[in-house]
Amino acid sequence: MTLTLYAHPFSSYSQKALIALYENGTPFEWRLLSHENPQVLEEFAALWPLKRFPVLVDGSHTVIEASIIIEHLDLHHPGPVRLIPENAADALEVRMLDRFFDNYISTPQQKIVFDSLRPEAERDTRGVTDARAMLDTAYDWLDKHMAGREWAAGGHFSLADCGAAPFLFYADWTHRIDTSFANVIAYRQRLLKRPSFARAVDEARPYRPLFPLGAPARD
Repeated sequence: MTLTLYAHPFSSYSQKALIALYENGTPFEWRLLSHENPQVLEEFAALWPLKRFPVLVDGSHTVIEASIIIEHLDLHHPGPVRLIPENAADALEVRMLDRFFDNYISTPQQKIVFDSLRPEAERDTRGVTDARAMLDTAYDWLDKHMAGREWAAGGHFSLADCGAAPFLFYADWTHRIDTSFANVIAYRQRLLKRPSFARAVDEARPYRPLFPLGAPARD
């Protein structure tokens, strides 16, 4: 049965799901969300009226939210790379770190980007300042956490790393990771070298001019 993914290659949450698919070479049909594809947009809106992507369709099942998509793939379409550990305690750590990257890296990063799209008179200066402070605090915590680690949870690539890869990628573009956070910088570089994420980054390159803050000439 063919899996169908409604996503956009420049979206961090789409990349999170794509990494999981690429890790295991899981076949799927790509439905690119673009204003140039109005029929695909209509299909997507019918599947999920909140219009947040990615969305995975697996037969009669519509699966929303990138973390749940990865959980679904690990449960129903497992491959050689298990992204959720079988051990319950290890799985709990993976899920906790997944929430860390969602809530304390991606959320403040997107706050800064979305605020930049507002008219000048409607911008939330205090909110952006708070978001930058949260990122610095999150970088500091993560730097300590990653000391002596290769991947976020234990020694194996997992769901947590699927989220960390695109979120740290765009966070560094948005609010540069200070050089004092050497463990975070090294972790980000390892993620960029991971073939599944490297593929997602390459697929997104044509869309870099869309980054509201200006994409840096690196990565």
